[in-house]
Amino acid sequence: YAYSIPKNDLTYTMWKDIPVPFFMSVYFFNVLNPAEILKGEKPMVEQRGPYVYRKQCQKENITFHPNGTVSYREYRQYHFEPSMSAGNESDVVTIPNMLVLGASVMMENLPYVLRLMMSATFKTFKEGPFLTKPVGELMWGYDSGLVDFLNKYLPGMIPTSGKFGLFSEFNNSNTGLFTVFTGKDDIRKVHRVDSWNGLTELPYWRTAQSNMINGTAGQMWPPFMTKESTLPFYSPDACRSMELVYQRPGEMYGIPLYRYVAPKTLFANGTDYAPNEGFCPCRQSGLLNVSSCPHINFLSEPHQTGVPLNVSIRLQLNLYMKKVSGITETGKISDVVMPMIWFEENGYIDGPIVNTFRTNLVVLPTLLEYLQYILIGLGLATIIVAAVVYHKVKVKLNQPDHSNLPDGIKCSSAEEKDSLLQDDMN
Repeated sequence: YAYSIPKNDLTYTMWKDIPVPFFMSVYFFNVLNPAEILKGEKPMVEQRGPYVYRKQCQKENITFHPNGTVSYREYRQYHFEPSMSAGNESDVVTIPNMLVLGASVMMENLPYVLRLMMSATFKTFKEGPFLTKPVGELMWGYDSGLVDFLNKYLPGMIPTSGKFGLFSEFNNSNTGLFTVFTGKDDIRKVHRVDSWNGLTELPYWRTAQSNMINGTAGQMWPPFMTKESTLPFYSPDACRSMELVYQRPGEMYGIPLYRYVAPKTLFANGTDYAPNEGFCPCRQSGLLNVSSCPHINFLSEPHQTGVPLNVSIRLQLNLYMKKVSGITETGKISDVVMPMIWFEENGYIDGPIVNTFRTNLVVLPTLLEYLQYILIGLGLATIIVAAVVYHKVKVKLNQPDHSNLPDGIKCSSAEEKDSLLQDDMN
């Protein structure tokens, strides 16, 4: 249904204010044995959740340009949905402290004196290796003296300037300045990203291919797709471009669909899949090292599959932990990629939008298909009737008139009648 983006059009309205309800479901891996982990033992966790949030998106600062592009910022807000959640934001869970354990790994190659100073700083601000806090604070931020200190003396070192939380930069924020093609001059380019925050390539990765900004912004794609088509898109939150591939056909509310999924190579390491070499240093396949991205550390697919939905994006956030000499907060932690949370965003077509899609994509095309056969049938019937009428008129015009023969004269054949009529006339 994606085509050029004219103003005051249904597609423009849907693109500007997405009418499909989106929900983000968050699951925490609650750490059960933090003291034992510091002694080098294997982590034990339990899954808590989901904690569900309704996501609202709205595009603002929309500006159309003469070169067939449009710029905008998309703002997003999250609202907790208690009725859909398996707990409350006041639930207390324990997770690794990214400020301590994440920073320790990043500093392991710095001089020993600096590591000692960093450990002393952690102690000064009472930052330990694990956090035990309410879900709401872990999600949207909590006050941290260490964060205030770093922002004051080492600005730009961490991606937040206020409270520190896993999603503190997501709520009431925008995804950056997107400039996309409208498809006015070439329908094949509609929704494709021209630039993001003024950039046509990224600064985060090691190769030009990995730094490419490909595809759309992930909401719509050009029309006329086939099973051989892929769905490339750029994700600012993951700091990279991704691509979905065709899996199978499907149907929803009577509307035929193509189902696209992430390929197995999406998070493969550079050894197993050479094009991903630019995202290294890598660990095992299935993990993407995004430590150079200001938002996150390690991404992977979640530990379990989800229920197929109309739109569903699932990611898991992990933290690489290990013992770092000089930083006593790391204890004797064994090298481990520790799961912290996994979350999914999903949306589905519902309400009046379903009727609009069914009407435009199913009902009207079906009616038009039947209508063409009806019109063809009517045309053939008209031709047949016209031919029959024409034949009858022609026969009648060619038939001789015997009405003038005298009474009592009987003729055995048409030839005899014609002869008698001729004699009579003579």
